[in-house]
Amino acid sequence: MRWAVILAGGTGSRFWPLSTPAHPKQLLPLSSDRPTAEESVTRLEGLIPRERILLVTGAALAPRLQELMQIPAENVLVEPRAASTAPALVWASWEAMRRDPEAEVLSLHADWAVGDAESFRRAADLALRTARVHDVLVTVGIVPSRPETGYGYIVPGPSLNDQARHVAHFSEKPDAATALTLLAEGALWNSGLFAWTARRLLLEIRAHTPEIAPALAALEAGSVERFFQQVTPTSIDVGLLERSASVAVVPGIFPWDDVGTWDALARVRRRDAQGNIIVGPVYLQDSHDCICWSDGEPIVVAGAQELVIVRANGRTLVMHRSRAPQMKQVLDRVPDAVKNI
Repeated sequence: MRWAVILAGGTGSRFWPLSTPAHPKQLLPLSSDRPTAEESVTRLEGLIPRERILLVTGAALAPRLQELMQIPAENVLVEPRAASTAPALVWASWEAMRRDPEAEVLSLHADWAVGDAESFRRAADLALRTARVHDVLVTVGIVPSRPETGYGYIVPGPSLNDQARHVAHFSEKPDAATALTLLAEGALWNSGLFAWTARRLLLEIRAHTPEIAPALAALEAGSVERFFQQVTPTSIDVGLLERSASVAVVPGIFPWDDVGTWDALARVRRRDAQGNIIVGPVYLQDSHDCICWSDGEPIVVAGAQELVIVRANGRTLVMHRSRAPQMKQVLDRVPDAVKNI
């Protein structure tokens, strides 16, 4: 009855110039020597077999991801248009239920770094069991390691059982002071690792998500194209989880990172004695706390500190690490002839 849905859309523009529309973040070996999409599948081994893994992605990436992840071709769901996470997860859960009326669904992303696969599987198993036994939507909350301002938080409420609690409320990307307060209150990071029965998800969507509910008739009629034409793009968090009273949280005690910016590599890759991350033919002198990546051409760096230096796809990026979260804004000011490859 268990199914997994892996979301693998987007271009990962924050990793320009290494990431491009033709070769986006999911296909890159950001946290190890293997692409993150490949790691997302192998992480599920022993929990959910590949024949019950559904991949949601765009038409341009579907063939390469299907080959890389070694899942059946009929399990690759190609979105007619990008409409955020809620429509994608509703469609995939609907498809799982069409094939298996009692389907239980685990939702995850293809671009995470997870440091302990066994602990990840234990948390996912707990989430799936909680969703089935208590008939609720379940989110896995990561036990925080720092007052991160780039993640959303989950504030747990009353106990549901020994290992799960109702969700009191969500807090989106707080400032530093609020993040410290949330940590003191026992809040967890909202990882985006979710579990539910497909039946419960669709009932909750009908009750709480007017951006999607009217379009369910199109799925019932077998028209995925019309479903995506009719929905209003919305995330599963905003469109449903923040509105429903049937949401629980279970803890995830494992190293996790969504690897959202170049600066995140300092958290998921091994650093040298001077705190540098080095990938490719990079030669450093008297430099520390830099992130340097070359896809082939040698880079020589001397006397630098806290910089991101990337040479990839015929382009060069040099920026202070503190600017990494503003990568999209930086690209907005770059001529198309430079940034489009």
